Amino acid sequence: MRDMQKYDLHKLLKEELKNGSSDLVTRPSGQVIRDRIEKNIAKEENGAVIALDFARIGVIDYSCADEIVAKLMSRLLSGEYGNRYIVLFGLNENQEENIEVALERKTLAAMAERRSGEKILLGNLNNYLKETLNLILKKGMLTAKELSDAMDLEANTSGTRLLNLHKKRLVKRTEEIRGGGRVWIYECI
Repeated sequence: MRDMQKYDLHKLLKEELKNGSSDLVTRPSGQVIRDRIEKNIAKEENGAVIALDFARIGVIDYSCADEIVAKLMSRLLSGEYGNRYIVLFGLNENQEENIEVALERKTLAAMAERRSGEKILLGNLNNYLKETLNLILKKGMLTAKELSDAMDLEANTSGTRLLNLHKKRLVKRTEEIRGGGRVWIYECI
């Protein structure tokens, strides 16, 4: 996506903690990294996608995953960061597990991209929203009309599903003029 800002967590770890480790462990360490990320998020453009890059991180334990990822997602959903999005990037299997547990315990969800490039959902999301999100991931972007047609749904049902995914910051929403009218486009972040 054109307006993605990558935050190299390994670089932040080296700058903030200066302990030589590539691992994100302990709640206090997570708080230091989250504070730094939050200062940077405040400077980002409206609509920006912030990619937290885990590619050069070794282990992230549960308490650090909770302190960084779950708290960032919770605050994002509460509106503290305005109209911005967070995606997790470059994850390995161990990182996914601990982040998923941290998100699930707070009934949160986040979009992630594995080191292989595969986009996945981590955390909690009900089945009908997962099904809708999977269709967006497959197609890249959707309108409510396209979702209605693809899943044989009422127009208001498809619009509500897409809006709920947007409110959870799992898809990006933009407005376009099509056929003389305004249409909301929901796309992968």
